[in-house]
Amino acid sequence: MALVAVIPAHDERDHIQAAVGGLLRQTHRPDRILVVADNCTDDTVELARAAGAEVYVTEGNRHKKAGALNQALATLLPTLADDDAVLVTDADCALDPVFLQVALDHITLGYGGVGGVFRGDEGGGFVGHLQRNEYARYARDVARLQGKCLVLTGTAAVFPVRVLREISRSRLAGTLPTGDGAGGIYDTTVLTEDNELTFAIKHLGHDVISPARCTLVTEVMPTWRDLWRQRLRWKRGAVENCFQYGLTRVTWRYWGRQLLTFLGVLVTFVYLGTIVWALSTDGMHMQPFWLAITGVFVVERVVTVRLRGWRQMLVSASMYELILDFFLQACHGKAYADALLRRRRAW
Repeated sequence: MALVAVIPAHDERDHIQAAVGGLLRQTHRPDRILVVADNCTDDTVELARAAGAEVYVTEGNRHKKAGALNQALATLLPTLADDDAVLVTDADCALDPVFLQVALDHITLGYGGVGGVFRGDEGGGFVGHLQRNEYARYARDVARLQGKCLVLTGTAAVFPVRVLREISRSRLAGTLPTGDGAGGIYDTTVLTEDNELTFAIKHLGHDVISPARCTLVTEVMPTWRDLWRQRLRWKRGAVENCFQYGLTRVTWRYWGRQLLTFLGVLVTFVYLGTIVWALSTDGMHMQPFWLAITGVFVVERVVTVRLRGWRQMLVSASMYELILDFFLQACHGKAYADALLRRRRAW
């Protein structure tokens, strides 16, 4: 089985060498490392080659990451056999040494895609710290579910070539969303191409998994503004992917998750309103029900951040992370409104 690593990169001079280096340190090294340089204006190409990677330069791509990957894969896939595999990983990610070995072990078991479990890189100040806690909770959830995941995230995922070819044929046949209309692996019309690709794989009857040992480090958003843009795109993209596929045997779980998130937004605003009302009437005298809800929040915050150590568990009891929770709920609320009102989308 040959394994080719593909790294889409747009002006990634600060990260590309770490990404390539992480692949070269794998216990099962890829047979090829291909950096897909898309509309780069810096020295990403030169740094990638210096790090030991091949470089594919896109031509006339107007569809960002998805379009760049489609161009590269259209050239790459005809050179590979059905039982070969392709890793797609972001340039701002660095895989831990056993990632590829564990992923390939699962590919041989018949999975249609194997994703990664990520933790946040250093930096980003307070907002970066909050994301690292958030990612630790995500890793805990995936581990508790024994690798079951809703999406093969764009951070890193390994796919059998036979499944990628099946996706292309199905897009051309119209049994999957057609994307760019040319049988491209990634749908260039959506905001969250990794979520849509997961939908496609599952609708073709394949299972996906994110094993607990497939770990990596990914960049965190450095500012609240950057985080807002990222999460708005993620949430709106996920909602629109559900509308794109409709209610099916695969998507009903995702529709249920969106419903729970929507209810969570409503509960959050009611909760905040209750606090404001309590403060404005008779100090901090809250109703017992909302005090109990607050207690549940405290326990959840402490227990779910265990992967980051006991010090962080103690600090989390102060509930300072509600700042991020309320921020994300506001982001989700806007994403739902934008999707329903069909406002102009932006990457």
